[in-house]
Amino acid sequence: MAGPIFNTERHVKYYLRCLKTFLPSAYVSNDSNRMLLAYLTLGGLDVLGVLQSKTTPEERQGYIDWLYHCQVPSGGFRGFSGTDFGDEKRTSDNKAWDPANVPATFFALVNLLILGDDLARVKRRECLEWLPKLQREDGSFGEVLGPNGTIEGGSDLRYCCCASGIRYILRGQAGKGVEDVPDIKVSKLISFIEACQVNCPYTKCLDWTDRFLFGQSYDGGMGESPFRESHSGHTYCAVGSLHFLRQETDKIPSAQLLSPGSKKFEGLVGWLASRQTDKLLGEEDEEGEEEVADNDNEEDPTTAEVEVRTRDESVDDLIRGLSNMAPLSGATISCAGFNGRCNKLADTCYSFWNGAALMVCFPVTIKNSHAHQVYRCWIGIV
Repeated sequence: MAGPIFNTERHVKYYLRCLKTFLPSAYVSNDSNRMLLAYLTLGGLDVLGVLQSKTTPEERQGYIDWLYHCQVPSGGFRGFSGTDFGDEKRTSDNKAWDPANVPATFFALVNLLILGDDLARVKRRECLEWLPKLQREDGSFGEVLGPNGTIEGGSDLRYCCCASGIRYILRGQAGKGVEDVPDIKVSKLISFIEACQVNCPYTKCLDWTDRFLFGQSYDGGMGESPFRESHSGHTYCAVGSLHFLRQETDKIPSAQLLSPGSKKFEGLVGWLASRQTDKLLGEEDEEGEEEVADNDNEEDPTTAEVEVRTRDESVDDLIRGLSNMAPLSGATISCAGFNGRCNKLADTCYSFWNGAALMVCFPVTIKNSHAHQVYRCWIGIV
C-alpha cells in the first residue's frame, strides 16, 4: 500500500482561490481579520515557492496597494479596510473607531516584504511613535488604542511577539534615522515574558541572568500570561519575541533562554520536543476503553486501605510495582504529529509552532523527522 502524499497542487489551488476570488463562507466571521488571512495566503504560496509564478507583477502591485490602503495616517495598519471612513473625515474624536492594531501592523509589514516591497511608503516614524503607547505598565502590549488613548485588547505573549517584530522591522539593529524616536521599554517587556510562569517567590532576589529562568513555567514551556498553563503557540511567541529583541544586541538577558547548554534552554527544548505524539484526532483507544470498563466493575479501595498499603511498602517496592511503559521510537510508530499542551491530540498548527520554535533555538532536527513527515502528508490529504 502506497504511503500518503502531500498534495501540493491542491494546497496551491486553495490559496489561489482565497487570493483571487471570494473567501470560503467559513471565513465570514473573520472579515475584520483580512490582514491575517492575507498573511496566511501569501505566506503559504511563498513557502510553496509559487507566489511569483502564480501571480503577475500587476497583481502583486495591486496587493501592495491594498496593504497601504490599510495604513492609518497616525501610524500602523488596520486589520481590514471596512473601518476606513476616509482621511478627510478622520478627526481626533473619531479616530478610535478606525484604529491601527498591533497584529495587523506586523502582518502588513511582513506581507509587504513577502511581496518584495521596499517599505518606502510605510509611515515609519509615526508607527514607531505609536507603538510605545500600546505598552502597559507591566511591559505587555495591548491590541489597539481606544478612546482617550486607553490601551484595549488582551495582554499576552502574542501581542508581545508582534510588537517586537514591528520594532525590529522598522527600527532595525541601529535605529538609523529614528534615533530620536522613543523606544519601547525593552526591559519591562522582558520582565513580562519572565513572569509568564508559575510564581516564584525568589524572583526579586535574583539578577537578570538568573531571573530569566522564571520566564518559563515549571515544565519548561511558556504560558499565555502569568500563572497560565504552558502552550506551544505562546511558547513560540515568547521565543520569537526574544529572538527579535536579541537581533539588536547579544547583551540582553534573553540570550540566556536561547543559549544551548543553559538550564533555561534545555528546559525549553525538552518541553518542545516532548510535544511530539502519535495520538491523532479520531483515533479510539479500544484497550483503554475496555480497561476503564473493567475498572468500573471493581470496587475502588478506600483512602484508609490505600494508606495502609503504601505505609507497609517501601519506596523501592512502590516504584517496582509501577507498570512498564515502553518509550516511543521510530520502530514502534509510523506517524507522529505535535500537540500544543500535555496530554492533547496532535494538531496541524502545532507542527509549525513547535517546529518553528525549535528552529529558532537551533537548526538541528530534534523531532522524529520521518514520522512527522508522514503525519504532515496524512493531514494534507483531504
